[in-house]
This record gives sequence, C-alpha cells and structure tokens, in this order.
Amino acid sequence: RLDVHPSTLYEVECWREGTLIWVECFPNLVTNVGKNELLDSCFRTGQSANAWYIGLVNNASFTAYAAADTMSSHAGWVESGSYTAATRQQYLPSAAASQSINNEASRAVFNMNAVVTIRGAFLVDENTKSGTTGILYGVGDFSVSRAIVTGDLIRVKVTLALT
Repeated sequence: RLDVHPSTLYEVECWREGTLIWVECFPNLVTNVGKNELLDSCFRTGQSANAWYIGLVNNASFTAYAAADTMSSHAGWVESGSYTAATRQQYLPSAAASQSINNEASRAVFNMNAVVTIRGAFLVDENTKSGTTGILYGVGDFSVSRAIVTGDLIRVKVTLALT
C-alpha cells in the first residue's frame, strides 16, 4: 500500500490601502490530472512543466469542485480575471525541504481592478488568464466567499507537500 499523499495549502492575504484586511488558509483538492502529472513528470518522463501559475476562483455561478476537473472542463466554477496583470501569476517556489515546497519568499500578487467576490485559488501549468488549456494541478476554496474591491492587493502563498 502506498502511503504518500499530495496535499496543497493556500495562504491568501487581502491588503487594502496598506492594511491587512483578512487572511485565509485552506487546503485544496489535488485533481486526477494533477496527480497524473506529478507521477509522469517525476517517475516516467523526468520532465516537468515549464512553470506553474496561480489563478483565482470567481464566486459567480459556483457549484462545486471535482477531482475530475481540468482546465478545459470544470463546470462547477469559473476563473476570476479581475486583476491588472495580463497573465496568471507565476508560482516561484524555493527549494524543497521537509517534504514540502512553497513560494513564501516570492508570493504571487494580484492587483485587483474590479469589485468581485472570490472564493478560492488554483494551480495550473499555463499562464493565460481565463485560459482553458494546461494541467490543473489543484483547486481550493475559502471558508467563506470574499468581497474584493478595486485596488485590493491579494497575496498568495502555496505550499505543496507529500504527507
């Protein structure tokens, strides 16, 4: 029996005019295609994606996440593109240690440019904002949806671990 389980923890901060408004920490669902990518790149091909990117989940029309979700097929949720950058924010982790890896030293930053409600975040190997290609590694949900206003700064730390 295999006892290794991939897990992901997101830590998301919202800053408004230099003041920390809220912090949310939540685990994510590692999708089936995410698990397959992990196995293929490490044990079969030895090649990984060029880079990974972080996106935000819009609360609009949300129903659910599913292990079978992919970037081209995730009927229960949509991406939020309500930030100034032209692309999703790159995940830039430090070296792995203690069976985990994170981007603490280089958190992803989203400068929000609209009033929107977000409810989570995801990790994908394609940077096209609101794109439908690439490998969806995983997606996770806040404990409650969060109202964002124009000018808010969202900072995202992602920790990947094997437990």
